[in-house]
Amino acid sequence: MMNIREEMEAREEANLSPYATLSSRSKGRNRPEPQCDIRPVFQRDRDRILHCKSFRRLKQKTQVFLLPKGDHYRTRLTHTLEVSQNARTIAKALRLNEDLVEAIALGHDLGHTPFGHAGERALNQVCPEGFRHNEQSVRVVELLEKQGRGLNLTWEVVDGIRNHKSSGTPHTLEGQIVRLSDKIAYINHDIDDAIRGGLLTEQDLPAEYTDVLGHSTRMRLNTMIHDVVTHSMDRPEIIMSERIRTATMGLRRFLFENVYQNPVAKGEETKAIGMIQNLYGWYLDHMELIPQQYLDMVDRGIAAKERVVCDYIAGMTDSYAVKKFQEYFIPESWKN
Repeated sequence: MMNIREEMEAREEANLSPYATLSSRSKGRNRPEPQCDIRPVFQRDRDRILHCKSFRRLKQKTQVFLLPKGDHYRTRLTHTLEVSQNARTIAKALRLNEDLVEAIALGHDLGHTPFGHAGERALNQVCPEGFRHNEQSVRVVELLEKQGRGLNLTWEVVDGIRNHKSSGTPHTLEGQIVRLSDKIAYINHDIDDAIRGGLLTEQDLPAEYTDVLGHSTRMRLNTMIHDVVTHSMDRPEIIMSERIRTATMGLRRFLFENVYQNPVAKGEETKAIGMIQNLYGWYLDHMELIPQQYLDMVDRGIAAKERVVCDYIAGMTDSYAVKKFQEYFIPESWKN
């Protein structure tokens, strides 16, 4: 008699697309472990990510606006949830593996630094090995979580996390969905936040793109997601039509020129970069201030001290990084 997990795996095989990644055919984990009797492997991975500390810290990490004054701006956590929802909608419509898509989406930004891409650039400039948030996300799930044991996720989830950037090449269609859903999410919610912050109005968006995609966030999301579903149905790849892709990438370029490099939105980034790089130098000179978990990696020859300092700083929330900077660099009599 089959248990619940086996019944679910049988339903996947009967109902999902021939192009779907089946839970029962996963390439497995680095460390073999007994199967759950209720949850297939990708559902189990999703649960591990959802319950880990790195996921919870995303709620206090910057998406675009540094420590914005307002309750409704996106954070790295709400960005992650929007990516997940877009990706699940596409996966369900295409009869692909929704559990795998959700696990990749929830884990794709676990390695992001405080202060968003400004923090990433700061660490990339000072770390001898460089720093890229997608690789750090893999490092989080393979090594840093669970006191150095990692989450022991399946090969397919780790592959999707590693390859979610534009330059990546996911080996599953589910990973391809997340890579595209990430762009769909940030293009739309960053426009929404920029309008909320007074940097843009809807009328500022180039008509050559909005006439194609729609004149509101809701309309643009609807257009993009429908287009991906329509043009990826029963195909071994996840794609947009050329017309929608061109308009989408045009809006993305517009965001880089008018929001991501806008001196109002990004005027504080120089300070954030300086803060991160000062913390990096401080911890290199005061390794005793870093938690023992990180020091153990140096002692065991797993990582150089420069890398573990990056690991520690990258895991900080915005507010914790500010707190530590004040603690180390601001005299007590100057605070408040």
